[in-house]
Amino acid sequence: MKKVVVASLLAVASMACGAGTVVAQTQVNLGSNAQTPAGGDVQLSPAEYKAYNDAISQSTPQTKAPALEQYLTAYPQSTLKASVLEQLMLAYSAFDPTKTLDAADRLLQVDPNNLRALTFEVYFRDQAADQATDPTAKQAALDKAAEFGQKGLGVTTKPTGMSDADFEKLKSTATPVFDRAIAEAALNKKDAATAVKDFKDELHSVPVAQTQVPGPMLQDTYTLGQAFYQETPPDYVNCTWYASRAAAFAPEPYKSQMLPLAKFCYKKYHGSDEGYEAVTAAVQTNLDPPADFKIKPAPSPADIVAQVISSTPDLATLAISDKEFILANGKPEDSAKVWDTIKGKSVQFPDTLVIAVTDTALQVAVSDDAVQSKTADFTFQLTAPLKTPPAVGAKATVSGTYASFTPSPIMITMSDGAIVEPKKTPAKAPVHHTAPHH
Repeated sequence: MKKVVVASLLAVASMACGAGTVVAQTQVNLGSNAQTPAGGDVQLSPAEYKAYNDAISQSTPQTKAPALEQYLTAYPQSTLKASVLEQLMLAYSAFDPTKTLDAADRLLQVDPNNLRALTFEVYFRDQAADQATDPTAKQAALDKAAEFGQKGLGVTTKPTGMSDADFEKLKSTATPVFDRAIAEAALNKKDAATAVKDFKDELHSVPVAQTQVPGPMLQDTYTLGQAFYQETPPDYVNCTWYASRAAAFAPEPYKSQMLPLAKFCYKKYHGSDEGYEAVTAAVQTNLDPPADFKIKPAPSPADIVAQVISSTPDLATLAISDKEFILANGKPEDSAKVWDTIKGKSVQFPDTLVIAVTDTALQVAVSDDAVQSKTADFTFQLTAPLKTPPAVGAKATVSGTYASFTPSPIMITMSDGAIVEPKKTPAKAPVHHTAPHH
């Protein structure tokens, strides 16, 4: 019997370099009594030893893969099957993702908790999802990757013959890959809460320094900010923090692509971009927001209404958009103050946008916001059916009397509604010229 050394290789997706390879080696001495390829002695017949040695001695992945396949065909029950499948998986990973996944599937049938195979499953299925153009196929690929990721996170038993230190190193390399897959699958189907959890788990599974250099962790710091924005309701503070931190360490042109989300979330929460510099300074030294990190919230709509009420001597002079804002958002007593200035008054609105028409009512958009969103903010109860109803989307001058309103969504109801027809200009009498005398 002869002894050989078997290299058990693992290609781990390293997003920092696109698809880098981390190789973890364990030795197997083939001799007496050992039954696992991860450690101890395994006896081989001279013929099997030669077939095995010929396969692993190939110098390129393209020649090693078919040689390993031939070995597995000739010796399907080999005691080295798991180790050979790992090497086959690694060889295929250099040139054929489909066969890489096939080898990983076969390895998991032999060893369901093989971290190396689970890592390959996750990485290459994520790659397939990135390339998918059909949304259903993309989500299916992401979900499958996430399924293998969940299995990988659940592996706690190290392979026979592997040291605790090597197993922990292998786990630490694979864990962020697994967390990322779960987070990406969740975010793609709008499960922001799961995405937030697993992106945070991913970032906390690596040294902080890795989150400050161009690469997957910096990208996923930004994506974590996106996930917070997609929560219901959006978490603008955490969105601001993580998007700002990613932008702080990203080189151009990525910095300029990340800043808009960071500033948008800041303005949505704060009401303006004033003071944003304090955020950019804070994110330099912390991955997560410290306990004392605060962003002053913007005034509430009710606060804005109260300020307008107190600072406007004559509420009747407010623009219609301002009156609508107060009626929709003010406290009852503040809304009443504005409504008292217009209730029962007859007005005429030129060039309103027609939204809907019936025999008894005409709905139009009057304020700038309503016109922009093509949403009715006024209902005119007609005194009589219109002889020539205007088309939806047309402009019409309307008149009526303020009768009532409902605040959310704002709708002001007018009585005595009518369309004001444009005045006809009388035709000028023909001018007669006296013929000249000759």
